Amino acid sequence: MNVLPDVLLVFLILTTFKLLGSSRLRACVRAVAVQGVALGLLALAAHQEGPSLHILALAGGSMVLKGLVFPWLLFRALREADVRREVEPYVSYTLSILTGLGLLGVSLWVASRLPLPLEVSSKLALPGALFVILAGLFIIVARRTAVMQVLGFLVLENGMYIFAVAQVGEMPFLVEFGVLLDLFVAVFVMGIVIYHINREFDHIDTDRLDSLKG
Repeated sequence: MNVLPDVLLVFLILTTFKLLGSSRLRACVRAVAVQGVALGLLALAAHQEGPSLHILALAGGSMVLKGLVFPWLLFRALREADVRREVEPYVSYTLSILTGLGLLGVSLWVASRLPLPLEVSSKLALPGALFVILAGLFIIVARRTAVMQVLGFLVLENGMYIFAVAQVGEMPFLVEFGVLLDLFVAVFVMGIVIYHINREFDHIDTDRLDSLKG
């Protein structure tokens, strides 16, 4: 029995909790980078019959984009903005962890009642994917800085990626590759936006942009 997918899924869940409970932006970016590498390994481990060229390309693309390119863009945005911490999030870090535990419980409950059209490589695949998706949405709405909101977007996409690669049936390669390219463009544009927000307003706190209304 291959337990590596279960180990990787538990690791992805734990790194998501780290994002929920950490105020250090660089540590959060590193956590998402490590998630990208773990997702590439999950794509390989989920197919026990041996990795095909399709799976190798998908895993390699994930590791390069999510583990190297995206973190480099975000580190550059942090360096330009000269910001290190999320000081006053909308939801405190303790409450964020408790919310994460609740989201994990909901994900386990929903996954136990949701029929799947295809066999999955791990029983943790569906609840893990749902939890990472919900946690990404929570990070987007619960954090103030633009960088954390970008990280929430990446975590959200990671959850969808987990569900896709954990299925035994394979999706068309062009669909998966197109998703990675779309994500790359989105993060690249977000990095540019963060840079220009900081240059014009000397901060990247999205809450303070409300003062521009009216």
